[in-house]
Amino acid sequence: MNNTLPAPLDVKLMNMTASVLFVGCAMLVLAAGAWWVLRYPGFAIARIVVQGELVHNNAVTLRANVAPHLVGNFFTVDLRAARAAFEQVPWVRKASVRREFPGSLHVSLEEHDAVAYWGPESGSAMVNTQGEVFEANVDDVEQDGLPRLQGPSGTSGEVLQMYGLLQPVFEPLGMDVEELLLTGRGGWRATLDTGAVVELGGGTPTELVARAKRFARTLTQVAAQYKRRVDALESADLRHAGGYALRLKGVTTTEAAAAAAPRR
Repeated sequence: MNNTLPAPLDVKLMNMTASVLFVGCAMLVLAAGAWWVLRYPGFAIARIVVQGELVHNNAVTLRANVAPHLVGNFFTVDLRAARAAFEQVPWVRKASVRREFPGSLHVSLEEHDAVAYWGPESGSAMVNTQGEVFEANVDDVEQDGLPRLQGPSGTSGEVLQMYGLLQPVFEPLGMDVEELLLTGRGGWRATLDTGAVVELGGGTPTELVARAKRFARTLTQVAAQYKRRVDALESADLRHAGGYALRLKGVTTTEAAAAAAPRR
């Protein structure tokens, strides 16, 4: 039986040195290849294709604004960073970016669809159809008569939903909810386009809508008792159990819902 003798130390050192040199050379080749890929003009991003229903932006301006922020070429560009760059553009809600060989980036954009202003009049925040708050140049808003919604941080969706429930209640009276406020204590206050302020109080959406419907259903009759029309309303307080208090131009009164019908 033949016993294999261990390799001499110098042979081991030579083998180890050769292995290290081989790995080093391979790493240098890879680094050189990576450098070449990064620098080779043929791999540059030649085109950015922008698609989507754009109202407040246009493809030419988007490409010009975002292109300087794209680092790398077709193979090395960070798609997440590219998406973030597009989503930083005003009015852009969501962007998706993918590579299209050869040398193109395909970008699909979704803009915010503004349905209300958010916060004080001095601000530039708006609410979209998803109830999300976003910053925008209010001068770019094309819709007229958007309501103003206000509430604590994180409640924009809740306030938008309540607005959608209350607006149809006041429409039969020829009034629109111009402003809707959710206070920090959970109370609701609506300002109508006539300037009238309606205190709705707190409660569930079902309770608030029922309270508002009772008020809207009887307001015409109550106002007529004092020879006034509904547009004479200055303020109303619906926080009373079973009734409401209101103020008409030239008249101040408190009426229970049971007494809302014209007196005979």
